[in-house]
This record gives sequence, structure tokens and C-alpha cells, in this order.
Amino acid sequence: MSNATILVVDDEPQIRRVLQATLSSNGYDVIEAKNGKEAITAVLREHPDLILLDVNMPGMSGFEACSKIRMSFGGPIIIVTVRDEEQDKVVAFDSGADDYVVKPFGVSELLARIRAALRRSSPDEHLPKVDTPEFSVDFGMRLVAVRGQRVNLSIKEFEVLRALAQQEGKPLTHERLSKIVWGPGHPENTENLRTVISQLRKKVEKDPAHPRYILTEPWFGYRFQPPSPASPKGSLRPRKG
Repeated sequence: MSNATILVVDDEPQIRRVLQATLSSNGYDVIEAKNGKEAITAVLREHPDLILLDVNMPGMSGFEACSKIRMSFGGPIIIVTVRDEEQDKVVAFDSGADDYVVKPFGVSELLARIRAALRRSSPDEHLPKVDTPEFSVDFGMRLVAVRGQRVNLSIKEFEVLRALAQQEGKPLTHERLSKIVWGPGHPENTENLRTVISQLRKKVEKDPAHPRYILTEPWFGYRFQPPSPASPKGSLRPRKG
């Protein structure tokens, strides 16, 4: 994605300068914020394509800022922090982050993660809209609504939904879906995929334990069942996965 705008959120001027120089030299437009409050304002005003967000900032933490930003921002959020504890990563992803990079980091790795995140978040205008009172998706605009309320999906959750919808009701294997979500260089990761599927179901299914849209194909993978305008009562419930 060329000419993408990246919002850098960090209270350290030196880090902002380094990221500004690095990203600009690689063709990105860069805007800056020193704290979470400034970041929220910048998101609403500038509409960036991706956010690099520090955690340890005065006032509002990066985790809190991430949660607030995610309420109005559907693009990728990459946490960039010195904190390397597993619990911090869990909190970051639960707050709506899509990736997590630990300082100090290699510039090449950060740029690769940015390219991957932007690639995954690119709209697919050829995908049809799903539009029912119960569940609607506009893949081009990256908008998901459940019973009239907008739902914010992480990049990986949206990637799973999009990949399954592209199959028009046909199942995708665990291996293929893993490669779509984590990239071809990653081995099949059934446990992480199951976690993403579970999170997606919690957001879009009325009863996640008995899903109607994100269905499990036992020993094979998953498929997307598009909602019908009026589902008949008494229909069989698919097996959970």
C-alpha cells in the first residue's frame, strides 16, 4: 500500500524522530502524537492507515489508548514497547492490537510487519455485502454490524472472516486459513487459529457455543454460512468447534 499514513504514538522525542526518518524514507507519510489523548484526536482528525503505539506513556497507557482508538478505528494497530511479558501481550491483543513488536527492534522486521498489516487490511471491493437485520458486513468499507450495532474486529479476525466469505460457503482447511492469517512462512498453527475463531464468534454470533455463521468442519477446517434474510425456526444447529 503506497503513500499510507502512519500515526506514531510515543512520548520519547528521539524514538519519534527515528521512526519519522525511517518511515518517511520508505515512502510513508508520518504524523505524530506524544500521548494517548493526542493519538485519539489525531485518529479522528487525520484518519491514518496504521498506528504504531507505545505502551509506557504518561497519563493514559497505551493499552487504554488502544481500546479507545479501536472504538472508531478499523485499521491496524501495532504495539511497539519494551515490555516483553506474555501477560502484556495478552492485554494488548484484548485491547484491540493486531501485532506486538518489542524494543529494541530491527528496522527491517518493523517495516515487514507494517507491510503485512497494511496488506491484510486492504479492502476487497469485489466481495459482496452481507446485509440482514441480524448480521451485516461491508467488506469494501471494513464495516461489521451485529443486530444493528457496529462490531470492531481485529485484523486477524477480519482476515479470517474475509477468507471464509470468499469461499462462498465452501470450507477452508486449517492449513490454508493459517497461511492466510499468519503468512506463508508460518507453519500451521491450529491453536492460534482456534483462538481467533473463538474471538470472532464471540463478536458476531448470538450464541458463540452454537454458531450459525462461522461453522466448524470437523477434522478439516471452517466455512462461512451467509445469513439468510429470515432463518427458519427449528433448524438444526451446527456443531461447535
